[in-house]
Amino acid sequence: MNTKRAIDLTINGKRYQRQVEVRMTLADFLRHEIGLTGTHLGCEHGVCGTCTILFNGEAVRSCLLLAVQADGSHLKTVEGLRTGEELTPLQLAFHDQHALQCGFCTPGMLVTAYALLKENPRPTEAQIREAISGNICRCTGYQPIIKAISQAAERTEIRSQKSEGSYRRSPDN
Repeated sequence: MNTKRAIDLTINGKRYQRQVEVRMTLADFLRHEIGLTGTHLGCEHGVCGTCTILFNGEAVRSCLLLAVQADGSHLKTVEGLRTGEELTPLQLAFHDQHALQCGFCTPGMLVTAYALLKENPRPTEAQIREAISGNICRCTGYQPIIKAISQAAERTEIRSQKSEGSYRRSPDN
């Protein structure tokens, strides 16, 4: 019986074709076969959120999926959130708000927040809390993370208003 299967998928905009063990998790595939170690493994039961990635645009727990299930899919990991060398408004906000300490939960939090902001560019605090409720952080107490996501939403809104020409500088900006 053949225990390997060919898969063809796109990760962070780059196409990969590999032979994988049929029982290998997607998280292990990303880390060990592709070398994208930003996807962390915590509980390996889908509870902690450290392995969160975007799977065809949806935030999912990569520890709960097999790599073979990703055949034909488009994935985005924390490494794919930015383009070029500059940090995204979300990453800058996490830095500004001290929204990370040990950093273990950070990749999953960033991907979860990214998915939220793509779906809802102006979330309320309650919506942010709901979105990150499936991600465990043992260091920050969550408040800096909530502030960072709010700040990123504001920065992104200001940036898009500037590019559209409708941005008006106020004394607060």
